[in-house]
Amino acid sequence: MAKTLARTKTVLKKPAAKRAVKAAAVAVAAAAAARAVKKVTGKGRKYVYFFGNGKADGDRTMKDLLGGKGSGLAEMTNAGLPVPPGFTISTEACTLYYEERRKTPNVVDEQMLDNLKKLEKAIGAKLGDPKNPLLVSVRSGAKFSMPGMMDTILNLGMNDQTVEGMKAKTGNGRFAWDSYRRFIQMYCSVVLEMSKDTFEHELDEVKKANGAKIDTDLTEANLQEVVRRYKKVVRQKAGKDFPQDPLTQLRGARDAVFRSWNNARAIEYRRIYDIPDHIGTAVNVQAMVFGNTGNRSATGVGFTRNPATGANEFYGEFLVNAQGEDVVSGVRTPQPIDELEQVLPKAYQELRRITRRLEKHYKDVQDFEFTIQDETLYMLQTRNGKRTGYAAVMIATDLVNEKLITPKEAVLQVDPESVSQLLAPVFEPKAWAALPVTTKGLPASPGAASGQAVFTADHAVEWTRQGKKVVLVRKETVPDDIHGMFVAQGVLTATGGMTSHAAVVGRQMGKPSVVGAGALEISESAKVVRVNGQTIKEGDFISFDGLTGEVKVGQVATKPSEILQVISGEMKPQQSDLYQRFEKLLTWADKHRRLGIRANADQPDQADIAYQFGARGIGLCRTEHMFFGEGRIAIVQRMILADNEKDRRAAVDELLPLQRADFYGVFKAMHGEPVTIRTIDPPLHEFLPKREDLMVEIARMEEKGRTGKALDDKHALLRRAEQLHEFNPMLGHRGVRLGITYPEITEMQTRAIIEAACQLAKEGIKCVPEIMIPLVGLVKELRDQRAIVDRVAADVMKEQGVKIKYLVGTMIEIPRGALTADEIAAEAQFFSFGTNDLTQLTFGFSRDDIGKFLGAYQDKKILDKDPFATIDTVGVGQLVDVAVKKGRGARPGLKLGICGEHGGDPASIHFFDKVGLDYVSCSPYRVPVARLAAAQAALQVKVGD
Repeated sequence: MAKTLARTKTVLKKPAAKRAVKAAAVAVAAAAAARAVKKVTGKGRKYVYFFGNGKADGDRTMKDLLGGKGSGLAEMTNAGLPVPPGFTISTEACTLYYEERRKTPNVVDEQMLDNLKKLEKAIGAKLGDPKNPLLVSVRSGAKFSMPGMMDTILNLGMNDQTVEGMKAKTGNGRFAWDSYRRFIQMYCSVVLEMSKDTFEHELDEVKKANGAKIDTDLTEANLQEVVRRYKKVVRQKAGKDFPQDPLTQLRGARDAVFRSWNNARAIEYRRIYDIPDHIGTAVNVQAMVFGNTGNRSATGVGFTRNPATGANEFYGEFLVNAQGEDVVSGVRTPQPIDELEQVLPKAYQELRRITRRLEKHYKDVQDFEFTIQDETLYMLQTRNGKRTGYAAVMIATDLVNEKLITPKEAVLQVDPESVSQLLAPVFEPKAWAALPVTTKGLPASPGAASGQAVFTADHAVEWTRQGKKVVLVRKETVPDDIHGMFVAQGVLTATGGMTSHAAVVGRQMGKPSVVGAGALEISESAKVVRVNGQTIKEGDFISFDGLTGEVKVGQVATKPSEILQVISGEMKPQQSDLYQRFEKLLTWADKHRRLGIRANADQPDQADIAYQFGARGIGLCRTEHMFFGEGRIAIVQRMILADNEKDRRAAVDELLPLQRADFYGVFKAMHGEPVTIRTIDPPLHEFLPKREDLMVEIARMEEKGRTGKALDDKHALLRRAEQLHEFNPMLGHRGVRLGITYPEITEMQTRAIIEAACQLAKEGIKCVPEIMIPLVGLVKELRDQRAIVDRVAADVMKEQGVKIKYLVGTMIEIPRGALTADEIAAEAQFFSFGTNDLTQLTFGFSRDDIGKFLGAYQDKKILDKDPFATIDTVGVGQLVDVAVKKGRGARPGLKLGICGEHGGDPASIHFFDKVGLDYVSCSPYRVPVARLAAAQAALQVKVGD
């Protein structure tokens, strides 16, 4: 497919050379002027790309411009596969459409008409010709697959004249009128924005009147009646007749697809999957081929491997005498694709040959669409298939074993976020076996789902906000349900197949899904489902297994996933094929990543889990979390209540052996890897009961006439809580400020850390503690605390007769700290970016309160992403970059890491790799995600590509 360009060298004499240089300069100036004109008017730029007759204007590398569908159609055309001809209107045209206030510029329209003429010539038919009509499909196709989120129109070009022409041309009047009624319904829904239900009602009325159970039972005369009813509905609802001019239809459909880029479900889908709003969608206009001409025709969708389990098996579904939307909508339950071999054997064998070739060509599992018209196969789409996290790991490792891809390519093939699905809980076997099977459906997406039944997407969101776990139960899901599917524990439908909307989106989200459970009689309006004599109301518990398809009534306990069972020692690695593949993939990733991976862990058990997941160090050990351990809070409160240094030191001395034991356990669990311990950070009032609670308790005690020490202690706690109360605790007496005010706390924590390290050194276990002073904004603050650390460390090592290495550093979480990083680096041996507080202080947003307005900010495009989930590279990121450059400028070799929540976010990890941090630190259960994301960052692969 690549073109070879022959280059020739021409030797010029000096005068000729001068003329050539001058001519080149003129040409460059002219080209620049032309580009300027193009930029303003769009003229001269190519917006429409043709494909057909074995040759295409584009190829697989042009996803940004042609979208995933358009680039796939171009690639298949160039490869000589049976693809109906057509053309793709680029994503740039979509951008222009919005820049021109939802109007398609003339230059795009002109290019569309030029390419329409090419299509008519290629197919030998003409759009709108009463005797030899061309019909086309109009489909969306963004760079990233967004199944069901945007709009499609089939059979465009149908009108009162061409329907008769199709009848005469095919000799099949039923097919012609069926195609016309489908077109009217789709066009009115998508372009005229009329309710689908209005047309479904008319269709159902005709079916009832003629005793037809399904659509294919309707005769030609019945379908003519449907069309008459549909046209009447259009006149009544739209106030005008259904458009008969095919070019009007085409322009309306094109603009409607552009418009659908910003419908509510597409916007929500992009928000969930972090797809940029500005990239737009392409529009694919393609000659129709028909799967609804009779029993020698069919349509279907499939995958070259099982996208739910990863098994190397041909997977998909088809319907005889149908069009593509019938398969994916879930309205009819299709047949498994293997049965196509008996129905249309020649077409099936060709489909197998083509799909094997596509998988080898793309080196990945392919999601394909096809239509068989009168036993002739046509390919309508190929793209890399969406898959569950489980399947992603299975497929990637299998493709390496089959020598189709390299380990490096396998690392690039798996979405880092998807591996977290492998840690999701599974049903506890005994609890699951104790409940009888109520019904069974198709196992569309694996996993254990248990929750309260809800029947609408809006209720799923509403109940989840109340803290409830829900299962979304629907007759069939539609793209508008995306927000409810996202928050539900799982999705259960009565109709639809393994490639229906619920199945495809469920797999992509990693949501357990069971579809096509035909025994379910669902009344969404009454909020009940009846199945095998049982009635399940909204709020009743329901559970299902997405791997087997079994559905049961009741709540079922879960247990850790197979991988977590290996991590905890309940299973041996050799007993779990999944774990072995999981670890193999991450080991491959480790060979390519530059960033180190640490974990945020406060207890030895957390540190052990992190180490088992591959973390090689602790990036944040929060000492204050240890203060809440059993029997400790009373000691901490005595320290806080002390009104003199002597009593405070007495309480601190009680905490010393407890802290030392904590640090010893964490150090040991890390097997000699570095451990960063943050000295006390939160304000002291957080260790006391809330003022309001104390007031209530005192009032109740006094009401009951209680006196004595218990009441006095409560009053003392309240007085101290009042003294420590702050109007803005986040900016108050915390972090380094506590250490400066109460140096005995820093002394005790340093002693505990160094004594624990010395004890391990005596046992022959290497340990390098990293003592981190939080919330530093002034170099003098750090200097004060480092002097204490160094003094106490020297004393301990002398007492123990052991010399150990330790580091002293700080968290960069205050903007001033970032801006004066060169000064601070004079005292700090390492920086760890506390991006949670750095984000709060840079934006002036409270992490705890942003939820009250974040939705409005995202709706109005003020913010694209939650800045506490994905790093704001422009503002907060600039501070990180400044601190990195200033810090290393002052202290070459300064160790740099990040320990905020962003350390486990793939997009943020790409940024941290780019600015040159040494490691990221995240929660133990995000370590696998971080390992894979760091490898992809090092290989310079954008998130989502």
